[in-house]
Amino acid sequence: MLTVEASTASVERRLTAGDLCCPGCGGLLARWGWARERPLRGVGGRLIRLRPRRARCRGCRRTHVLLAVTALLRRADVAEVIGAALAAWARGAGCRTIAAQLGRPPETVRGWLRRFASRAEAVRVFFTALLAGVGADPVMPGPAGSPAADAVAAVAGAAAAVVSRWPHLGAVPVWAAASAASNGMLLAPRWP
Repeated sequence: MLTVEASTASVERRLTAGDLCCPGCGGLLARWGWARERPLRGVGGRLIRLRPRRARCRGCRRTHVLLAVTALLRRADVAEVIGAALAAWARGAGCRTIAAQLGRPPETVRGWLRRFASRAEAVRVFFTALLAGVGADPVMPGPAGSPAADAVAAVAGAAAAVVSRWPHLGAVPVWAAASAASNGMLLAPRWP
């Protein structure tokens, strides 16, 4: 799996131009059909249909799903919604309050929070290292009060560093940057 920008037209152009490389061997990726369509819940409960492109490496012949940065692996909600829940939790909101604000079941939100809490320190370390590596003059986030809040601060800092380093990218949403940096696996079982 490989995360790509949200614009399907841009992904198609990049595949045609040979600008996408295999994450395994570095070979060129070529079109290879489509993955199964899946609905994602967006902000305000808006339903978004996502049908990721599949690509096959010309070198090692492996296939890869090209997942848009707006999504996270194995999650039914867009990264922006999940990120909003994590940010609210870092500010001290409770699970039921967050669920009510986002219009999601409390069990779903609780699952996101538990998974994030179980790896908060590893996420903080990963995004702090990214911030230090990308930022021209990085400003490291200070302690935010809890391991989860520290991790959320590191994610936001890394996203800001990416924007300041590559201004031609334009405004990059924090949780899209987190999805891209984690290859869509921010809440996956074996990441980082």
